[in-house]
Amino acid sequence: MEEVKEMNLADIRKLLKELLIESLSLEDIQPDEIADDEILFGEGLGLDSLDAVEIVVLLQRNFGLEVKDMKQGKEIFYSIDTLARYVYNNTRIK
Repeated sequence: MEEVKEMNLADIRKLLKELLIESLSLEDIQPDEIADDEILFGEGLGLDSLDAVEIVVLLQRNFGLEVKDMKQGKEIFYSIDTLARYVYNNTRIK
């Protein structure tokens, strides 16, 4: 987690895309094919509620962050950009 503190938002977005592809076994997608503002669930990238649980684990394991309130989770998990901003703002990377 120490290396995360040196990252900017663009680096975090790239890392999150790579982690999502690896953690969710999205083999047919490359990181650069996921737009920063693409909706992750439903009609967007097509993730589902089981994927949301995996994202919670991913955030905890890689960044030491917990998302306990699922209403807040919906906002955080909206897109790569919203995820990256959550990580950036809550890991004191600035």
